Amino acid sequence: MLKLLLVPALIAGVTLAGRRWGPAVAGWLSAFPIVAGPILWFIALEQGAAFAAQAAVGTLSAVLGMLAFGLGYAWAATRFAWPLSLPLAYAGYAVAVVLLEWWNASLPAAAAGVLLGLWFAPRFYPRLEAAAAAAVKPPRDMLLRMGLGALLVLGVTYSAARLGPSLSGILAMFPVMGTVLVLFTHRSAGAAATVQLLRGMVLGFYSFSTFCAVLAWALTAAGIGIAFLWALAAAGLVQLLSRLWMSRHGLAVARRTP
Repeated sequence: MLKLLLVPALIAGVTLAGRRWGPAVAGWLSAFPIVAGPILWFIALEQGAAFAAQAAVGTLSAVLGMLAFGLGYAWAATRFAWPLSLPLAYAGYAVAVVLLEWWNASLPAAAAGVLLGLWFAPRFYPRLEAAAAAAVKPPRDMLLRMGLGALLVLGVTYSAARLGPSLSGILAMFPVMGTVLVLFTHRSAGAAATVQLLRGMVLGFYSFSTFCAVLAWALTAAGIGIAFLWALAAAGLVQLLSRLWMSRHGLAVARRTP
């Protein structure tokens, strides 16, 4: 029941926050481990702490795959509608997954690579002016977002033993949130709002990366419950600092009517 209800509920919360405060805030929130975190939790309970620690390293390195997805979609959206932009973004993500599985990075190497990726990625996004018009909410989009999240959790946790810890961790970072958010944002608000959403995700990935790094270390030094508490506390602190940075640099969008 937790697999079916927890992640969809979190996805619904991010969606409502985005409708109220805008795409940059939605992207920032969606990068928090609201999908991968529960997946790693279920993996730890079902496969053990050592398995989950290796999976967390894979999830950390998979942030680079998410950056490939975001950059691919952002540039494709400047020229194409969503039916072509989404496959191009998936192609970039797939190439990144193959390379990451081949790399099989250690925790220090994955952390260093992700920090470099997060530092340089914002410089490569297209610069577009966001439209002022309010977005039209497609019917039943909330249910679709929640359903896709539940399917991802069930699929990855069910296949974890066969996939192995590294690939399980990487696929825990599959862009299900990214897919549903960019798809509906692009359809209803246009390319500029979509790029703004994706740039917000990059900032949010700092807290996500902190969560994965602390979790991978703590699972080898403490119990599962303590490790997740430490990881969530560290990620929450980084998320708060990034929120203050967003406010200072004018990236938080004014409040909107739901």
